[in-house]
Amino acid sequence: MSLVLDPAAQDLLFREARTANTFTDEPVTDEQVQAIYDLVKYGPTAFNQSPLRVVLVRTPEGRERLVKHMAEGNRPKTSTAPLVALLVADNEFHEELPALMPHFPQAKDAFFSERPVREQSAALNAGLQAAYFIIGVRAAGLAAGPMTGFDAAGIEKEFLDSDHKLLMAVNIGKPGEDAWFPRLPRLSYDEVVTTV
Repeated sequence: MSLVLDPAAQDLLFREARTANTFTDEPVTDEQVQAIYDLVKYGPTAFNQSPLRVVLVRTPEGRERLVKHMAEGNRPKTSTAPLVALLVADNEFHEELPALMPHFPQAKDAFFSERPVREQSAALNAGLQAAYFIIGVRAAGLAAGPMTGFDAAGIEKEFLDSDHKLLMAVNIGKPGEDAWFPRLPRLSYDEVVTTV
């Protein structure tokens, strides 16, 4: 069976998807970010909890505050990307559940009254949304450079409160010169899929 999605779209979203390491200086607009969010917000999460929060680092001051916490190898590209998005899990997502699940508002207290349960669920579901976000960046014709090489505690102290947990930083923009490292291998279907 073949895929329904147009082959060019398959290529754009997946086969040609790479982590960009250099970017042009063309800005990423608020309208582009809004369009990305308006597309990816429909990706499913458990209980429609939607725990992803996004902090956009645009200003020179914000960039300086961020770059000092990045791993050495991630500093140059983070310094020069037109936009950096910090993708964050909101551990208090349950406060929004009555609005997000109007047919079952008691889910807030029935399932998520305990902080450890919320933290685990927020990490998983915000992780799903982070993947949707990266695909949305690609759908907007932009390149994404997701990174986890950083001092998470330092970034959280600098930008977040105790109810939010950093998942990743994503450089966003048009790819620059020599943006791509060589394509690395992938596991085959038989190495990944088991039937029982």
